[in-house]
Order: sequence, then C-alpha cells, then structure tokens
Amino acid sequence: MTEHGGKIGKTVQDSQPYWPETPKRPKGAPNILVILFDDVGFSDFGCYGSPIETPAIDALSKRGLRYTGFHTTAMCSTTRAALLTGRNHHSVGVGCLANFDSGYPGYRGKISREAGTIAEMLRPHGYRNYMLGKWHVTPLTESGATGPFDGWPLGRGFDRYYGFMDAETDQYAPELVRDNTPVDPPGTFATGYHLTSDLVDQAIRYLADHVADNAETPWLTWLAFGACHAPHQAPFNLISKYDSIFAEGWDVERERRLARQIEMGIVPKGTQLPPRNDSVRAWAEVAEPERRMFTRLQAAYAAMLDHADQHIGRLMAFLESAGQLEDTLVIVMSDNGASQEGGPFGMINAMGPYNLRRESLEEKIARIEDIGGPDTHSNFPWGWAMAANTPLRRYKQNTHGGGIRDPLVMAWDKGIAARGELRHQFCHASDLVPTLLDVVGIKPPKTINGVKQMPLEGTSFAKSLKNRKAKSKAKAQYFEMFGHRGLVQDGWKAVSYHPPGGDFAQDKWELYHLEQDFNETNDLAEKEPERLKAMIDEWWRQAEASKVLPLDDRFAPRFADNAKRFHGPRNRFVFHAGMGHVPTDVAPDVRNRTYTIEADAQVDGPMTEGVLIAHGDATTGYSLYMKDGRLAYDMNIGGEHHLIVSDRPVPAGNRKLAVRMRRNQGRNIATLLIDGEPAGSFDTQNGFVSFISWSGLDIGRDRSSPVSHYEAPFAFTGKLRKVTVLMDDDQVLDAEKAAAAALARE
Repeated sequence: MTEHGGKIGKTVQDSQPYWPETPKRPKGAPNILVILFDDVGFSDFGCYGSPIETPAIDALSKRGLRYTGFHTTAMCSTTRAALLTGRNHHSVGVGCLANFDSGYPGYRGKISREAGTIAEMLRPHGYRNYMLGKWHVTPLTESGATGPFDGWPLGRGFDRYYGFMDAETDQYAPELVRDNTPVDPPGTFATGYHLTSDLVDQAIRYLADHVADNAETPWLTWLAFGACHAPHQAPFNLISKYDSIFAEGWDVERERRLARQIEMGIVPKGTQLPPRNDSVRAWAEVAEPERRMFTRLQAAYAAMLDHADQHIGRLMAFLESAGQLEDTLVIVMSDNGASQEGGPFGMINAMGPYNLRRESLEEKIARIEDIGGPDTHSNFPWGWAMAANTPLRRYKQNTHGGGIRDPLVMAWDKGIAARGELRHQFCHASDLVPTLLDVVGIKPPKTINGVKQMPLEGTSFAKSLKNRKAKSKAKAQYFEMFGHRGLVQDGWKAVSYHPPGGDFAQDKWELYHLEQDFNETNDLAEKEPERLKAMIDEWWRQAEASKVLPLDDRFAPRFADNAKRFHGPRNRFVFHAGMGHVPTDVAPDVRNRTYTIEADAQVDGPMTEGVLIAHGDATTGYSLYMKDGRLAYDMNIGGEHHLIVSDRPVPAGNRKLAVRMRRNQGRNIATLLIDGEPAGSFDTQNGFVSFISWSGLDIGRDRSSPVSHYEAPFAFTGKLRKVTVLMDDDQVLDAEKAAAAALARE
C-alpha cells in the first residue's frame, strides 16, 4: 500500500488529509496516433508514387514528412512486437509468428514481460491508451475464453481495445473482441458493414469520450487496420473504378511508379527497375482472360486501401473539429512489404486450394464479379505484389527491400515545422518507441509491474523530425525471417535469400551499397569480399545477442507441433448452450480424421430450425443444423458444398442429433444420426486436409458469414443443451500443406 503523505490521528480533527498528485502531461508532449497498415507495399500510397487514391495520407505527408529509409521485419507479428517495444523482435520472444512457440527464447510468439510496450511506458505519465484493430502478438492458442489475458492489449498497457486477435479476419464478418470479450460485429455486408469503417467509428468514439471527460489528458491511439491483408474486400463501386487504371498491367505500372518516385525524390535519379521477381511473367505473355481477372484482383486490393484512406480522412476531420489535431503526432506506416501469398495466379477463394481443391482459371474468371465480396477470400498474384513494392526486389517474408522497406509518414502541426519534406535516413521499426519517448520527453522505465526491463535496442530518430541532415542510425541492424537474413551497417547491406529446406551454409550472400544503390541491383559481393565477410560475422554476433538462434526454416513442423502440443491427447470437447465464439486455434481439430459431433437438443416440432454447431464462414468450414424439419450437415470446401440432408424429418422431443465422419482409405464417409440411427450419408475424397477455417466456431448459431445455405445467424429455435465433439486418434496431416495454409493466413 502506498504510504499516506498526510497525518492520521485518532480523529479527523487531529489528522491531515493527503491527495496523491495526478500524473500530468509531460511538457510539450503530444497526443500520439499510430495508423498501421498491413501488407501495403513501399509504393502504394499516392505520395510514394501510386495511382491509388490516398488523399488523406497524401495530405498528412504535405503537412509533415515522408521517410524513404524506414525498415520493418518482413512479417506482421514481428514488426508489431518491435514497434510496440522498441526492441528487436527476436529479443522480445516474437522471432516469427504469434501462431506458434518453437520452444526457444526468441520464438515464443508472445512479447516477454521484460519488454514493456509503449502503452506501459506512457501510462505512468498520464497517457490514456487506446488500441483498435489487429493485435497478433499473443499466441492464438491463448486467444480463447480462458486466455491467459496477460498478453492481450489490456494486459499490455492499453486501457480500451476493440479489434481482432488473429493475423487476418473477414472484413464483413470479423471475429471481434472488445476489451477481453468476443463480440458480434454491429452489422453485415447486407447492411453496409465493413470492418475498416467500424474501427474508425470506434476510434472516434474512444476519442470523443476522452475529450468529453478530460481533453487535457494525453492519449495514445493505436489503429491497426486489417487493410490490406487478404482477404481483399472493399465496396464494389470502388473496385470497379480501378479496372481501367491497372488495365495495362504490372510491367507498365512499375515503370510509371518509378518515374513518379524519381520525380518526387522518393528514390534517386538514375534508379533502374530490377528484373521481375522469380516466376513473374511479362504482362505481354498473359492471355486476355487472365489479364481481366488479374486486374480485378489488383483493383480489389487498391479499393481496400482507397477505402481505408477515406476513413482516415474522416478521423482527421474529427480530430480537427475536436481541437485535437494540432497537437497530435500522426504516424502512418505499413508493417511489411506487399504479400507474395497470392501465388503466381492470385486467388478468389484461397480456402479451396489450401484444402487441395484446385481453383481453375475458368472458375476464377466465372467469379470475377464476386471479387472483393463477402463470399470471397481474394489475394492478388505475384506480379501485382511486385508492382506494389516498386522499385524493390522480392516481397513480404523476404529480407530484400521488397519485404522490409516500407512507407512512413509523420505529421505534427505543433512539433514538426517541415511541410512536405523527405527524410532519407535509415531507421527501423524498433526505433519508433525510442523516438516517441524522446518526443514525449521521458525515459524508459527500469521496471514495469515489478519486472526489471531489458534495455531498448532501437535508436531514436527524433532529431530527423527537425533536421533533414540528421545522421542515420549508426548501430548495425540485423534482419531474419524463415532463414532469410540481412544486415544494414554504415550505408551497406548484406543480404541472403534462403531456399526453404536448403543448407544455411550454402546460402549465397549479396552485398549492396545502399547509399548508391537504393534498390539492391548492383551486387558487390565479389568486389568487396572482405567487407562482406565482416558484415556476415557481425550478423552472427547480433543473431546470438538478440536470440535469433537457432536458425529455423521449417514451416511445417512449427505449425504442426504447435497444434499437437496445445491440444495434446485431448479428444473430447463439450460446448454448452450460451457460450461465446471459439477462435479456430482453440476449436476441435477435425482435419483429416474420424470424429463424431452430437447435439443434445429439444426439437419442438417441424418448424424447429437453426444451427447446432458451425465452424468457419462462407469460404470454408462445416455446419450441423436443422432446416425444413430435417437434419443437415454441410462440409464446405472452398465454396464446394458437400451437403447431406436426413432422409426423414426429425421428430419432436429430446433428441441426439449427430454426424459421424469416418476416414477410410483417404475418403471421408459422413453419416447423419438421429438418436443413434443412420439417417443418410455421403462419401467424398474431399475434406479438410490443411485447415478447417480461419473463422472460428459457434454453438447454436452461425454468427454472420454463413457456412451453408441459410441466412446467418440462423439461431437454433429449439432448446440446445450442449454439443459434444469426439475425435479418434487417426489424424493424418500433410504438414507441408498445413503449414502453407497457415502461413498464407499471416
């Protein structure tokens, strides 16, 4: 208990009261608004050379600064860990994704307690901290009803939270959490709902509440959009307007963007485009039907960014009307480069291919008008991801420029005098927290909640806010992701692309003089072998110090081992009526195995209907439900429905309604059971080979994106007591395919 600062006597007459001083805003400290995009490439903002309309972001750049040397970590969880803590991502335990714990200190998938977040650092100085959108620095196996909640936003210094815990979510039917509790989205596609507008609505609400309560109290608002991570979903009217803009293809688009970047000063004069990334075809070699489909996939991505920018404009307008904008430091950035996860041909519904259901070109073309809608999970092809990263090489996941060099816009009317200027200093995601602490005028705490804190590893670039000639980060900065490696030091970069499964000792290291070679096109490894060796040696020193070791390029074992370790030998799940939503990583894993799902329910008569259990959404999943008086089970594999309806009505009364799935020589045999008696079956080779769904499980309803042929939420109208899932131990997974599906989710 805190010692009382007054005097306590026997009565109030001989006592002296005392009121602790309320923390005050540090002198000159601004409010802070961080707007974090997902998978947006270096050139995608209009102010970085894109034709995508981003007037709100462009306006911020004209009121402040654009950085051309800002670097991230090549993936989403890892960049977020560095941005939040001011340390290297391996050092804080998030060396790779939050989806798994590899059993090594640098790969726990959760930010360590010794690495406080910026919210935890600002709180003692009077800041109120609000988090909206994507979190993804908590193991997904800890995102269920029992937590633990110490890694959730409210457990890491934020006072209010509204968003999603996973790497991605459906923009029309998101899996939302308010504070520590799952909640339903407040609308649907049919009512005009979209997650981006919802997040901004909530941000405005939080800040309106804040201003009403005490406008003098400083605040940090961290707004992390789902845009532009897959699924690329946006209003159809925005999508259609980009067809003509991108109709000439990715080769022409790269050239145009580079020309604009040179004109703007984003890249130096004389910068040349590198050759196309591996396996990207020349646009001239793409047939006309494919061109239309590829262009529409790019249009959906562009529309998603355009749509987000419109809502940023709405947020800026609110801040101005509330008198908050002038003294708010606004930061807009992306967490890594554009994604390669759409593959060479892009996807309209990625869920099918990841379960070995091929999505043919003909099928894609037939569904072109669906792209960006509620029953699609689209991602663009490599060629457009390459264009998004212009003029850089490779993509997200890689440590070449296309994976780690990202846009960064900063504006602060009261504190940044520059208007529309560029900053070319090298800086890193881990440098953001030290910069913010400098701006606020405070030191990092030595302890947080009694835990001794590790030193900050980032370096403040606050001097560059006022001085265009401020020096770049002097400290060498390492990079590593899935075995890809890199080091930037004194204006030079050593980098290595690691083929999955290859021998690390045989990886080819490249060497670039970034001060003269912005986009890594002139490899000097043979001309400067001594410099390269020294940088490789330095990489190994930093890797050891920052817990990067052991190097691990295994996708499959990490995902497979994590699921097996979490569920262990458990093969029985009981879900009682009235429970909430279950995240997919916590739900029963019925992939490629024998299982029985049984609902204990009261059927009131032939009008009784609704979902008993549903896992997934319109793009993939399964659902056991009653409709038209009969029991039905739908196994939806990437939009291909394997549906069985009972051969007789379900009689009124207390019933055991079940589906039994049996694996037999690679086939799935499903049988409906009414009180244990067979009531119809199907036999198919298709099944959940790699995953069930990225959307979670519901009992007694199907929240908002329906797995089967009914209108969500299609709540059960009888009395549902419980649903039991029993699984045999005959599961056989293709670990490589399961990992590929899981990785695409990131």
